[in-house]
Amino acid sequence: MPQRSRLLIVLLVGIFAVSTASILIRFARQAGVPALMVAAYRLSIATLVLSPIVLRRHTAELKRLTQRDWLAALASGVFLALHFATWVSSLDYTTVTSSVVLVTTGPIWVALASWLFLREKLSRPIVIGLIVSVAGGVIVGLSDSAGFGLAGSQLWGDFLALAGAWFVAGYLLIGRQLRDRMSLIAYIFIVYGSAAVMLIALGLASGASFTADAAGVPYQSIGLVWLILMALFPQLLGHSSYNYALRFLPTTYVAVVALAEPVGTSILAFFLLNELPPPLTILGAAVILIGIAIASWPNHA
Repeated sequence: MPQRSRLLIVLLVGIFAVSTASILIRFARQAGVPALMVAAYRLSIATLVLSPIVLRRHTAELKRLTQRDWLAALASGVFLALHFATWVSSLDYTTVTSSVVLVTTGPIWVALASWLFLREKLSRPIVIGLIVSVAGGVIVGLSDSAGFGLAGSQLWGDFLALAGAWFVAGYLLIGRQLRDRMSLIAYIFIVYGSAAVMLIALGLASGASFTADAAGVPYQSIGLVWLILMALFPQLLGHSSYNYALRFLPTTYVAVVALAEPVGTSILAFFLLNELPPPLTILGAAVILIGIAIASWPNHA
């Protein structure tokens, strides 16, 4: 199979898997799992799943890594942890759509940082596709946020979501550099593992419990099912697909393609939650898809 076709399939699978995240987070939160613990469990379970594979096949590679590689991978994990901590927490303060729109501004920061620090050339299709896709995200936000007044808590939630976009940009940029010299499994093991440790620390520092909600009520048993599915699909399958593509594609392009997540989430919400998005949301989703198509134009790199 040609590499371009293989990468397209990998990214499509990644988009579908990551699109399940918001729905699974909603289910886990309904089961009583605190926001930070949702993120901590997600990364911890993913790391545990990877552990036997790494111990069996990648210990030699881990031993060959330089101190600089380890520090960079750990830094990527810190960015990933802060991304999840801020984004998932933002959902407690602002609307879901406002949060998603702000967190999907990540490609803007990736593009700027790639140009400034990595000297990645921004081709015309990627720049146009980026602008069009972000415009589609704004349309989706306007659809759900019409008439929504910003009080102090909502403003804080919006800031947390925007911070999540900044952190995911750092995560992708570091990953682009490391994936040139590290295998996928070794890289995500270090990154997911370090992110899990940081999220556990943040959760415990906030007073959250591994087994009960803020009122001391034990999590519903179904909550563990949602957490396991979250680790397997949006994390191991979804994020890992993006990390695989980072070795072969510009960081900005991968970030623009990731903008399809709200579209996938809306489709899944329709079938699983019986939620039909309003016409303006559908229009915004279509604009996002057009932007991705433009960014995917041949010879984009």
